[in-house]
Amino acid sequence: MYYTTMSKTMARTSRDAFLLISDLWRALRCCQQDETFCAGLTFGQFRILDAVADRGRLKLSDLHDFLAVDKSTTTRLIRPLVQRKLIAQERSHADSRAAELKLTDQGNMIHRRVQDCFEKFSEAVQAKIPAKERGRVYSGARLFAQALQQACNGSSLRRSKTSGGKVCHGRRDNRNTEKTT
Repeated sequence: MYYTTMSKTMARTSRDAFLLISDLWRALRCCQQDETFCAGLTFGQFRILDAVADRGRLKLSDLHDFLAVDKSTTTRLIRPLVQRKLIAQERSHADSRAAELKLTDQGNMIHRRVQDCFEKFSEAVQAKIPAKERGRVYSGARLFAQALQQACNGSSLRRSKTSGGKVCHGRRDNRNTEKTT
């Protein structure tokens, strides 16, 4: 653990929160958009494949909300998946103006492969947490993540002109968050 000049002047609880966020940020580097996670995909690309696989067909507009990014960013994120023929982008049957995504056969194969990679990754993480503590750890981490998101969305701190007034960029992730133990 390290301390910065800023953290020495903070109240203890604020410093603890700052250090926890810093530790999480550093620990989650493997999930950054530019880092390959498995099978030549980033963690973000796997999230997209998984969302499409989960729903069979996914409207592009629903993916914007799921990823908590704007339309142009979503388009940029799916482009490599379409180019690799893992996802097919088609016109919606219900609305010809809308686009829908579906996995290709190759996309299904890669999705299963990355699921296996993630399973091994998850097992390695879980092995570091005592079995009796996992439910409490996951519940606490989920609560902390929700509190961070809510604080970002409603912060009264100095607001950025380029972020539409929000301190934290992006929209809220409205996906279903099932309890995991």
